[in-house]
Amino acid sequence: MSTIKVSASQFAASIDWHENLQTITAQIKQADADGIDPLVFPEGVLARFIEERERIREHAQPLDGPFVTGILKATEGLEGSVVVGIHEKSDTEKPYNTLVVLSNGEIKGLYRKLHLYDAFSQLESDNVTAAEVVPELIEVNGFKIGLMTCYDVRFPELARLLTLNGADVLVLPAAWVKGPLKEHHWQTMVTARALENTVYVVASGECGQRNIGQSVIVDPLGVPVAQAGEEPATISAVVSKQRLTDARRRLPVLQNRRFTVSPTPRPVEAPTA
Repeated sequence: MSTIKVSASQFAASIDWHENLQTITAQIKQADADGIDPLVFPEGVLARFIEERERIREHAQPLDGPFVTGILKATEGLEGSVVVGIHEKSDTEKPYNTLVVLSNGEIKGLYRKLHLYDAFSQLESDNVTAAEVVPELIEVNGFKIGLMTCYDVRFPELARLLTLNGADVLVLPAAWVKGPLKEHHWQTMVTARALENTVYVVASGECGQRNIGQSVIVDPLGVPVAQAGEEPATISAVVSKQRLTDARRRLPVLQNRRFTVSPTPRPVEAPTA
């Protein structure tokens, strides 16, 4: 296909995974009716704990748990794919922060978050295990899609590596925390990752009490083609092979680059207080 229609759906996750599953499955039905593929949800929406973030340890689920199983069931017989963030049980007491790609009742891809949010007086690593593996690309109707999660957007190496591996689109589920200049950071970096790599970026941000929302779809020349505010919303845009080709012809940064990016992540260092 020369085009696909993509969507980012933002909502405020509750502490009850049953409620979040209902929200997601309703959106999947609507996306199927609208011909969306993929539909991208925010990061970590199995359950959201604002004040007691350590509770994600006890509430994390395995990939064969009821939350993912419920989403799989909702995709059975449908053509589109879904990207959703969960906290996935690991072999330790700390879960992974995982993106799951689902389509027609099957898990098509996984990405366990590499860069944990140990910044702005927050320590995600207190409750989450950092992964060590760069995600493989997912193919959707002839488009190759790279997976990133929230804080990853501050590290241009990952976006560049995914692009060099062949990505046409980067999907970026997030739970971007409110704070001074944070909205500016989000808008700037999502746009930069698209423009510097001449790729589309589909960024789905959780809204609500703690997070900014502001989901956005940016094209390969850094143009925001759809954007949400701070309330629950679903935004959509057409992703075009022709736009990718034209952008890379006019702005051949991938050809002009002089440096390589290592495909091997550095070891995790202990966070600073």
